[in-house]
Amino acid sequence: MPAEKWNIDISEIVEWMINGEQEFNEMLMNFDLEDNPDGASDNQFENKNGEQSGDADFPSQLPILPLRGLVVYPQTAVPLTIGQSRSIKLVDDALSGNRWVGLITSRDAEKENPDPEDLYEYGTAAIIHRLFRAPDGTIRLLVQGTGRFKVKKFIEGKPYIQAEVEAAPEKIEKGLKIEALSRNVRDQFVAIAEMIPSIPRELVATINSLQDPLQTAYNIANLQRMDLSQAQLILEMDSTADKLRFLVGILTKEGEVLDLGQKIQNEAREEIDKVQREYFLREQLKAIRKELGDEDAQSAEVEEFRQKIKEAKMPPEADKQAQLELERLERLPAAAAEYGVIRTYLDWLVSLPWSTATEEMLDIANARKILDHDHYGLDDVKSRIVEYLAVRKLKSERKDLFEKNQSKDDIRKEREGVILCFVGPPGVGKTSLGQSIAKALNRKFVRTSLGGIRDEAEIRGHRRTYIGAMPGRIIQSLRRVESRNPVFMLDEIDKLTFDYHGDPASALLEVLDPEQNSEFRDNYLEVAFDLSQVMFITTANQLDTIPAPLLDRMEVIEISGYTEREKVEIAKGYLIPRQLRENGLMEKELKFKDDAILEIIRSFTRESGVRNLEREIGSVCRKVVTIREKDHKRIRSISKSYVNEMLGKPRFKPSEEVLKRTSVPGVATGLAWTPVGGEILFIEATSMPGSDKFIITGSLGDVMKESATAAFSFLRSHLSEFGIDPKVVEHRDIHIHVPAGAQPKDGPSAGITITVALASLFLGKALDAKIGMTGEITLRGQVLPVGGIKEKMLAAHRAGLKKIFLPKDNEIDLDELPEEVKKDVEFIPVDTAEEVINQTLLSKK
Repeated sequence: MPAEKWNIDISEIVEWMINGEQEFNEMLMNFDLEDNPDGASDNQFENKNGEQSGDADFPSQLPILPLRGLVVYPQTAVPLTIGQSRSIKLVDDALSGNRWVGLITSRDAEKENPDPEDLYEYGTAAIIHRLFRAPDGTIRLLVQGTGRFKVKKFIEGKPYIQAEVEAAPEKIEKGLKIEALSRNVRDQFVAIAEMIPSIPRELVATINSLQDPLQTAYNIANLQRMDLSQAQLILEMDSTADKLRFLVGILTKEGEVLDLGQKIQNEAREEIDKVQREYFLREQLKAIRKELGDEDAQSAEVEEFRQKIKEAKMPPEADKQAQLELERLERLPAAAAEYGVIRTYLDWLVSLPWSTATEEMLDIANARKILDHDHYGLDDVKSRIVEYLAVRKLKSERKDLFEKNQSKDDIRKEREGVILCFVGPPGVGKTSLGQSIAKALNRKFVRTSLGGIRDEAEIRGHRRTYIGAMPGRIIQSLRRVESRNPVFMLDEIDKLTFDYHGDPASALLEVLDPEQNSEFRDNYLEVAFDLSQVMFITTANQLDTIPAPLLDRMEVIEISGYTEREKVEIAKGYLIPRQLRENGLMEKELKFKDDAILEIIRSFTRESGVRNLEREIGSVCRKVVTIREKDHKRIRSISKSYVNEMLGKPRFKPSEEVLKRTSVPGVATGLAWTPVGGEILFIEATSMPGSDKFIITGSLGDVMKESATAAFSFLRSHLSEFGIDPKVVEHRDIHIHVPAGAQPKDGPSAGITITVALASLFLGKALDAKIGMTGEITLRGQVLPVGGIKEKMLAAHRAGLKKIFLPKDNEIDLDELPEEVKKDVEFIPVDTAEEVINQTLLSKK
């Protein structure tokens, strides 16, 4: 293996470092070498008389001893260990000759047998000074670096590497600058040595006494920890001043690291000492107070909890539990680990709103006024909320009458009643509707998100046996809102999940079920808390992922999205004023024209809600403020041209996209429902010579694949009825593709669209770009009803479609559409696929 460092008595190295070159050579000439081929004991060295070299001139050809993981410098003595046969042969030959060897570091410290190309260009010429053969066959030797050389070329030789070298003496600068650098390096090394107890004081004194700048640089570099590349760089630098500067940086960093380590250690020691000191002082203080008869802090804390328990007006079960825990707290010493656990538990009990509630205001006219003020449109949703509040008011007014005619058990079961669940795409106002309901009822509003919760302890809390246990989100929120009858919104209830920790959806049943939540038991509290006065409202983007038992306890109110006209009014009445305030503008300072708002809606957003619309309005406001402050130019009104100038190139052009995509036969525009609203969907069909394969691509789910197969089978069985030549499908492969393949797609509503796309391909006729369709198909060609009609029709309206084919059974769903959509779009209910093909393809001239 290449040579490595080994440990010897440090005093010997110190002695060699102190001696100059002349003293070193004199000592070497007076030292007798004795041959011991059979090995030697620990105190025996193998030596052989040879030619002495009294100066630093070294031969022009040297045997090369590769070094692994270290760099040997001139004017330094370094112990090495060698074990490879070729390296041992090199040392033996050197001892029988002039004892000169060339020491070059290997670039790869892990390589066992480095080749010439693996070695650096610069190395150190050294003389073998001492040698010891160990019983394990390795050789330990001490070498003295004398001068630096540069390899001219490597000479092929066996069994070891040889090279032609030329001396590369360093540049020795003189003057105050070089002296200052040398002193700085020595001082920094001494400072580092003081932080490392293992460095001998003799070595520190020796380094501090060095006067020669180059010797100072090399000896400190030899003792300093650094990367191999940095160590080699020091050797290769020609200027002594550069070597010293480089060492200054390395030593500075090392000093900072050591100083920080000592600081961390001292801080930890001080913290431990502080804790121990505080403990003894606290015990002494307790003894003093006991002798004086004064009330100690623990007794004062117990009395404070006793008073808080009395003021909290807890139900009997909770009050009894609180008194028991208080008695335990009183008996425990303050230093006990359980003391803090009980204290935290009591703090939770006394801070919950057991009897604190806000006075409800049930003014139906005022409630409608608040809803209309806070939200534009959504008339059906507002009407349902007003109905809900009206029923609550009537039940409240007739409460006494009901109590006379009901038993105590029936009265106990009277709860908040139905739980509202707002379902719709993001940005349609679900959360803000909950805030408006709280305002209308004069109740406090609290909200928590359930998205991603997979541990039922997030709902029910952790048991007190766990370290860091705390109540669940329901109890935490009630403590935060300080009311037992708030409007409590549970956001993203459709995004609950579960794992081995439990099922949080099941835990929510106890929270939301009116038959159970009057005695909700959090695992941390272990006593019942009445949730029956809390008005729970949930939100979701879709219903499919909500567990059926949970969905059964809620009344679903769907919020599908907004039309362009509604978005314009929302922007003018709510979004623009809010963004003007957030960006430091007054309403009179900046106006948005209607055509500018429409341009943002059509060209820069594609959504059911208005969240991205508000972001784009905010972006325009920020650019106006920037122009005002930077160019001192005031923009008073935002027009369509200003929108394109400020927001850049339009991101969406639905009408142009539909025209472009449907300009060739084989493409049909379908309508799809997604959790974020309705979308238009292009379905493409093509054919090619082949072996009657039917290919379906586009990340489609099983349902859509089955729809495609059924559509193709239906068409093949009715080719003659539609005037399609059977040869168009004979010996040809048919390929159905739904673009945006990276996005999974599935659902039972694309059957009629696939059928018409295939018919368009077989007939060679392109569909009208303004036509869209939705509906499932059977093998007999019947068009089945589908869901999400309102969302799909709003998406068709946004995309500029003018004629929509939909299942006849879905015609009743059109009543929910805004008048604006009914006016702009023609809806054609159909029962069979023949009707759609006849009206879209066969009626064309």
